[in-house]
Amino acid sequence: MNKQIFLSELRTRLSGLPQEDIEERLGFYEEMIDDRMEDGCSEEEAVAGVGSINEIVSQILADYPLSKLVKEKVKPKHKLRAWEIVLLVLGSPIWLCLLIAAFVVIFALYVVLWALIVVLWAVEISLMISVLACVAGAVILAVQGQGLLGLAALGAGIFCAGLSIFLFFGCKGATKGAAILTKKIALGIKSLFIGKGEKNEQNS
Repeated sequence: MNKQIFLSELRTRLSGLPQEDIEERLGFYEEMIDDRMEDGCSEEEAVAGVGSINEIVSQILADYPLSKLVKEKVKPKHKLRAWEIVLLVLGSPIWLCLLIAAFVVIFALYVVLWALIVVLWAVEISLMISVLACVAGAVILAVQGQGLLGLAALGAGIFCAGLSIFLFFGCKGATKGAAILTKKIALGIKSLFIGKGEKNEQNS
């Protein structure tokens, strides 16, 4: 792939972004390709060294604020006519309610996901505290001459310690998974705006 095709495809994939941001990013990658070519790479090698367009678009979307994408999407591309304003006002009870409902559902799912993670870590902390309490209880009981109860407390502490170690790795994995899922959901939402922007660009 040569530089012109690369930049053209990248422009198409980023068509949902504000125009000034598209130009800024295209300029960045064009300069990067030119620098590689000055270092002795062929045009195709320089383009390949920059990375695939999918990876570049994903990285740009990951770093791009969702609020800015939404603002760009809802910004009218032309001056609204009187009948368009009337339709927007008359339809506002429907589209506004749907928009709020969608936001509430997404936010609720996000809260529930991270609430489960918090609960898991709370259980983990409780188990760690239980281990300390059982060990302390075993020492106190042993000093008081209640050896059997002390052994029982120590056994309970060892059991809680095993559960704590097992749950720690589970909490760590769940937290990492939730973070990855959150990032993918955000990237998917941003991709919807980019995709719609691309279609609008092609239709216009």
